[in-house]
Amino acid sequence: MTCSRCGHGTPRARTTWPEGRICGPCYTLATHTYGICPGCGQDRLLPGLPDFPDGPTCGDCAGIPTNFHCPRCHHEGAFYRQGTCARCCLRDDLVSLLLSDHTIDPVPMKILIDALCSAQRPESILTWKRSPKVQRLLSSLATGATPITHAGLDAYDGGREVDHLRAILVQTGLLPTRDPYLAHFEQWITTKTSGLSDEIKRPITKFATWHHLRNIRRMDASASTLRGPVHNAKQEITQAIDFLTWLKEVHGRTAGTCTQQDLTAWLAGGPTTRWLIRAFIVFAHKTRINTTLEIHARPTRHSPCLTQEQRLAWLRELLADDREMLSYRVAGALLLLYAQPLVKIAALPTSTIEADEAHMTILLGQHPVPVLEPFDGLLRQHLAHRSNLRTTTTTSPWLFPGRRAGTHLHPASIMSRLRDLGINLRGARNRALTDLVVEVPPPVVADALGYTHQAAQRHADAEAAPWSRYISAKIPH
Repeated sequence: MTCSRCGHGTPRARTTWPEGRICGPCYTLATHTYGICPGCGQDRLLPGLPDFPDGPTCGDCAGIPTNFHCPRCHHEGAFYRQGTCARCCLRDDLVSLLLSDHTIDPVPMKILIDALCSAQRPESILTWKRSPKVQRLLSSLATGATPITHAGLDAYDGGREVDHLRAILVQTGLLPTRDPYLAHFEQWITTKTSGLSDEIKRPITKFATWHHLRNIRRMDASASTLRGPVHNAKQEITQAIDFLTWLKEVHGRTAGTCTQQDLTAWLAGGPTTRWLIRAFIVFAHKTRINTTLEIHARPTRHSPCLTQEQRLAWLRELLADDREMLSYRVAGALLLLYAQPLVKIAALPTSTIEADEAHMTILLGQHPVPVLEPFDGLLRQHLAHRSNLRTTTTTSPWLFPGRRAGTHLHPASIMSRLRDLGINLRGARNRALTDLVVEVPPPVVADALGYTHQAAQRHADAEAAPWSRYISAKIPH
């Protein structure tokens, strides 16, 4: 048979309406389309023909005899099972699973059920819940086998379903907020050091816990995300393990008996990532594991930088070209206008933005900075239509919500999309910061954008260096 709407062949019709037989995809689209009916002016489901002159109409105006109202909640939409809407079916399934005779405490289970049923697309929760892994996890929470705590979920032998449910529990207030990178880092340290010999494990454990873990815990309350610090810590710990393993296997020495010649040979015999060992050497000196070793900072390489013309061209494209997804246009503009790193952009909360009808500011450092047109309009549009707000909860504190409840978009997603567009990310940030410190005193820029004074001054000095050499060459000596 052929569908009366799309004209495609289909083995069987999903339904028959006044215009003829309707295939499954067209039926799904029709029963998920809402708006103001051009026939009667009511705001309701619009399953009528989409090619109607003023758009699709409601069922009554289209002559569709089906009553799409759920008999239980009276919501108008597609039926999911036995004449009942998806939201009511979801509640039935969750009540059966979480509020049985074996439930230890029904109060948190009721809160969880309400949160899951408030999803804009309950069908997605029904699909997620269908997984046997998810059902086992939910049952474990209901029976008390797994406590509703971060420690309880950490101890549960699961995978992504645990992370997703943890995010939902945090979003609903059943669990306190905890930076996921810190928790994973603590587990990573235990796993990373478990197979090491004692002479390597002891100094590495001290370095990982006394230095890195202590510093990262101090950041936890103030940092918008710990992804960057945790990533750097893992790199430095891994390099320290590689160094001590090489030291033992090649020279038969330990961190305490290592010589300067050993360290020099290690640095000279491999890639530049070996210079990450510097943090461990400094720590070893401070804690008197080895006070004889010295290591200077690795010489800095030339940093890539766009030209001013390239930066402005990219800004024009992101602000004016609506072919790219709105969220990535906003993220790219924050990079090019305010020299913000992608890790920070991804983790910006909406609370950093204050706006009224005439003005808008964004807090990126110590004090708010103005958001001017045309970026003002683009950012307002994004705030009104943020993506990834269709499942689990319809609100999110993040400027760029992630797919999982309570999380923000991963920086790698932004990085990949902007690179696909052709933007040199480091070059864009360097040019933005350089242009700003040329126009405004570096300390002012640093305070406004969240940079250190030293970093802002380095960019100012680097931009001034060619001119100083030019002037020096022109002045007779």
